[in-house]
Amino acid sequence: MPIISVNLPSESYDIAIAPGNLELLGEKMATLKLGKKVLLVSNPSVFGHYGERAVSSLLNAGFDVTTCLLKDGEQYKNLTSVGQIYDKALENRLERASTMVALGGGVIGDMTGFAAATWLRGINFVQVPTTLLSMVDASIGGKTGVNHPQGKNLIGAFHQPRLVLIDPQVLDTLPVREFQAGMAEVIKYGIIWDLDLFEQMEACDRLDEMPALSPSLVQTILARSCQAKADVVSKDEKEAGLRAILNYGHTIGHAVESLTGYRSINHGEAVAIGMVAAGKLALGMNLWDAESQARHVALIQKAGLTTTLPSGIDINAIIDSLQTDKKVKAGKVRFVLPTQIGAVEITDQVPTDLIGQVLQQMQ
Repeated sequence: MPIISVNLPSESYDIAIAPGNLELLGEKMATLKLGKKVLLVSNPSVFGHYGERAVSSLLNAGFDVTTCLLKDGEQYKNLTSVGQIYDKALENRLERASTMVALGGGVIGDMTGFAAATWLRGINFVQVPTTLLSMVDASIGGKTGVNHPQGKNLIGAFHQPRLVLIDPQVLDTLPVREFQAGMAEVIKYGIIWDLDLFEQMEACDRLDEMPALSPSLVQTILARSCQAKADVVSKDEKEAGLRAILNYGHTIGHAVESLTGYRSINHGEAVAIGMVAAGKLALGMNLWDAESQARHVALIQKAGLTTTLPSGIDINAIIDSLQTDKKVKAGKVRFVLPTQIGAVEITDQVPTDLIGQVLQQMQ
């Protein structure tokens, strides 16, 4: 499997994808000439599966390793949890040359990255994603942060990792629901960037669990998704323009996540709902056709993802929540809407009444 480079003006880094990479973590980090002290951040579930292997690899490469285990779940992605990372960093005297390693999914990666961005005004950071969603999306691009009670990822910083190390073998222990959540982000890349990837997934009988996919399709999904993210981030590191297309499905998705307390649905499920809504908005604005929308929805359903709003959620509350989204500019909500499979546009001209109509259709 390939090594994909994220080329940035400040500092470029590699996304290394290969089975067995976890055992090579220490070796690959040693080549980057990082400081000796490493703080590995994970959660008990992931650490129980892979912590010993990661720590052994780091120790064998000569690193001085300590660990910090945080509670698992989006509801714990907050400043209180980041404070626990700071406590461990202080206790173990992490220095400016030291490194934080995130071993886990997007929640662990975002919090560890934010802690690394803000500890001593910025130290080294390595991503070792263990979920499909974090492999193809959250671990790449340097967005770090935590949630505020009024909105998702409102507190954060851009802080690029020194390395993203992906071992596809760790997906063998990923729960089915988490695999499906990751597929939402993969489908996103098909819609916004990669028609061929979309069509390869269309040709697959099932997308709802890992064993249903051939090894070659898994390789394609990882490589093409990471390449798409790397291409976009390399062109627009801090979301001045093009990078905003990566938010496809996330505008309404983030509102739904926030209003359900990050408990009843996960991030990928919320993105799936947001993508269906975005497709319906595009249809209502004559940006694309009903056939494209039907193909879009069918692929989301093939991945085992929901296409309707959670029961009991207030539509007006969703519309109000959109105003706190990070992408609001001059009071106008910016949406990423599809124009064809493989292409999208960014607009702040979506009528509020159309948003309400689409959400009602999705109840």
